[in-house]
Amino acid sequence: MNVVCCQLDIDWEDKAANCAKAQVMLESAGVGEGSLVILPEMFATGFSMNVAGIAESHDELTQTFLAATAAEYRSWVLGGLVTCGPDGLGRNEAVVFSPEGREIARYCKMYPFTHAGEDEHYVPGREVVLFDCGGFQVAPFICYDLRFPEVFRLAMREGAQLFAVIANWPAARESHWPTLLQARAIENQAYVAGVNRCGQDPNRAFCGRSMIVDPKGRILVDAGSGECTVQARADLESLLAYRREFPVLGDAREDY
Repeated sequence: MNVVCCQLDIDWEDKAANCAKAQVMLESAGVGEGSLVILPEMFATGFSMNVAGIAESHDELTQTFLAATAAEYRSWVLGGLVTCGPDGLGRNEAVVFSPEGREIARYCKMYPFTHAGEDEHYVPGREVVLFDCGGFQVAPFICYDLRFPEVFRLAMREGAQLFAVIANWPAARESHWPTLLQARAIENQAYVAGVNRCGQDPNRAFCGRSMIVDPKGRILVDAGSGECTVQARADLESLLAYRREFPVLGDAREDY
């Protein structure tokens, strides 16, 4: 399966501009049918705490764009957006659409980034989510989740073979990003696609560095710091063979 990472410099809280930018980038990427296309966390707005201003219902611009893009390319499309949660708080979500343009999965970020006050504006998710994608079992996660290996291990135990981590990961902690992506791949013998934004918002700069890591921890592609799309193939048979040849996961203890 081909995995396509779309790394963009997000225009602050401008959904129409960001969807149009993503559309142009994907048109030039040569997305093949049956691909998994991944866009960053809150790709249409930036990492905003303005829940009232950016939250949307299920039929608004961002989700309509994701559904139409999935149908156009006959591919799975995953992107981050904000919806309304309880008590006026938001839900920072990753939403997935099938090649038919139908919503098939919705994950809510389990670990709001307290260091930036996200927990004051967004509710935490309560469960991992898996979806079937061309034979792969894929688990989406969002940004700060990457620092909590226990939820990745839980997803692996439920069958995950590829993790899609969407992010607004800051340049100030760039060195942590590839290290943690590689660690999640190695310890779970899984592919990891980390899709970050680049550029700058009103509060911070972002490092980009979207990458795809194989189950042995090898970086297959690294997008660098600018706007671009990158892609690489994830091979399910080689993943399963590696798990058989080096059966680390069978030695994991669930009593700790």
